[in-house]
Amino acid sequence: MAQHAQLRIDTGIEVYFADPHSPCQRGTDENTNGLLRRYFPKGTDLARWNHDELDAVAAALNDRPRKTLDWKTPAEALNELLLSHQ
Repeated sequence: MAQHAQLRIDTGIEVYFADPHSPCQRGTDENTNGLLRRYFPKGTDLARWNHDELDAVAAALNDRPRKTLDWKTPAEALNELLLSHQ
């Protein structure tokens, strides 16, 4: 998020930073962490996974519908957002 200000200017997206140690402010992040734990238990060394395996997990999560996105997948929501700003 080093260029969050430019992202906001380019897209009009509100950028929000949660307070440290406040997981209740980051519900979607906490949910995603739980989903990631299904693939990578806590303490897993990600260095033992190759790039293709990590990409497969990312694809699986990005193709999973989310209630917070009105049951769209993250990939669909991102695509809609990008198309609406062209």
